[in-house]
Amino acid sequence: MADTSHDVLIMGGGLSGLTLALQLKQTMPHLDIQVLERRLGPAPLAAHKVGESSVEIGAHYFSEILGLKDHLDSEHLRKFGFRFFFSEGEADLSSVTELGASRYLSTPSWQIDRGIFENHLALEATRQGVQVTEGAAVKRIELDKDQGHEVEIECPDGEGGVKRQALRAKWVVDASGRASLLKRKLDLAEDNGHHANAVWFRLNTRLEIDNWAEDPEWRQRCDPAARWMSTNHLCGAGYWLWLIPLSSGAHSVGIVADADMHPLEGMNTFDKAMAWIAEHQPCVHEVLESHRDTLMDFAFFRDFSHGCKQVFSAERWAITGDAGLFLDPFYSPGSDFIAISNTYITKLIQHDQAGESLRMPALFYGEVMQSFYQSTLSLYEGQYALFGSPRVMPTKVLWDYTYYWGVLCLLFFQGRLADRAALMELHAPLMRARELNSGIQTLLRQWGEATDLAAAQPSDGPRRDDNPPCMLDQASLPWFAELNAGLRDQLDDAGFRERARANVAQLEQLASEIVGQALRDAPSLRAQLPPGLVAVDTHALLFKMAA
Repeated sequence: MADTSHDVLIMGGGLSGLTLALQLKQTMPHLDIQVLERRLGPAPLAAHKVGESSVEIGAHYFSEILGLKDHLDSEHLRKFGFRFFFSEGEADLSSVTELGASRYLSTPSWQIDRGIFENHLALEATRQGVQVTEGAAVKRIELDKDQGHEVEIECPDGEGGVKRQALRAKWVVDASGRASLLKRKLDLAEDNGHHANAVWFRLNTRLEIDNWAEDPEWRQRCDPAARWMSTNHLCGAGYWLWLIPLSSGAHSVGIVADADMHPLEGMNTFDKAMAWIAEHQPCVHEVLESHRDTLMDFAFFRDFSHGCKQVFSAERWAITGDAGLFLDPFYSPGSDFIAISNTYITKLIQHDQAGESLRMPALFYGEVMQSFYQSTLSLYEGQYALFGSPRVMPTKVLWDYTYYWGVLCLLFFQGRLADRAALMELHAPLMRARELNSGIQTLLRQWGEATDLAAAQPSDGPRRDDNPPCMLDQASLPWFAELNAGLRDQLDDAGFRERARANVAQLEQLASEIVGQALRDAPSLRAQLPPGLVAVDTHALLFKMAA
């Protein structure tokens, strides 16, 4: 049994493992890195994986930090942002409220074809000196920070058989995805309380959503007229359905639903999913039915969201990607958390290479990572009932974007994730931002419940139309577009601190306006207003979008 030593052994050659290998090699070219991938051979085009839509942090990580912008521009699709249609039970998309931007905003993101991307990552990692071993199944892990961790693998011997090999490494990183090798071994699994399911499939065709309505005015609301390039969300109470185009020519379709409101058993086969779509989203069902013969694959995940008690250790092991933490496909945070965790792992290995103690950095990075995770989790907990509300949901999306761009994106784009001094100096405003977010998420749930209750009451008067045929144009908000554009500003220390405080002040104003709007809509909420929130008497100066 051979015994080979490495600086870093990465278990998993998918998105998280290969990007970590590249980041480590680019940061510390002398490192001996081996990636173990269970699959033998390249990933298929339009790979059978969820997670095609990138957002600003993940996109910046791939394009700028890893230097893959040329590949993304040439081999993938520039995303036309997120787009939402409140189309439950509707046959015509032009007859409902649409939420999205009428034009591209400044900071780019892409619809990533995972097969094409991961094959490129493997080739690029190999070119830069990373050893990528395919067909390697991990059979045993023994952790020993002093003598070196040992990982026993089984892989093809080149003659039609298999061989066993024991590898030693100073660092072991679990990037094995749902296999969660280290999390299972160390009993680190943690229920996060968010229970939802997902089904998805791919059709080998392009779904031209811009042609689904006859109204020429509706078609021309966007410039370019390319809604199909967006991550399109067709929303209803307790669920959302995605439409994501892939550069290979396929289209990804998925349903993500609250486990109690829409049980998985009603959609866990392609035929069941199509019947479910016919009932809830007839505007898309007819199109999907006409392309049924192009079905490429079908899969589902039950109870996909999960936590992890610890992801970084001073004992020289770490966990990244789905192997540790996973939130929800909504807002596409998967690549973001890969970018954040990989950056922290790279910093830890840098500390180790410099001969520094890992105890405090591992503890600090782990605490900050969990803080990011918990604050993002609050965007989903108990929120799925809101997804069918064209009255409350646009406000939630606007707040969630502003919180994400103003806090988490600022820290990542400015390279401050591991800047302990800056984070300590900004502790008070950052904690205030987190408090505001928690309060607003609670208020949104209360507002949605109050709106549902009012709608259920009998009335002799005319019903107010809460789902008018209009487009709520996020690009019509100058401050919103400027916040997105400002992500790429290069700030010095003073500029970064000033921007952070200004962004939190903007969150304060937006929170107050949201409270005011909610109270005008449902005055009974005043008696249960979450602590830390106040209302202002305004006519929505910040979040009034052009309709």
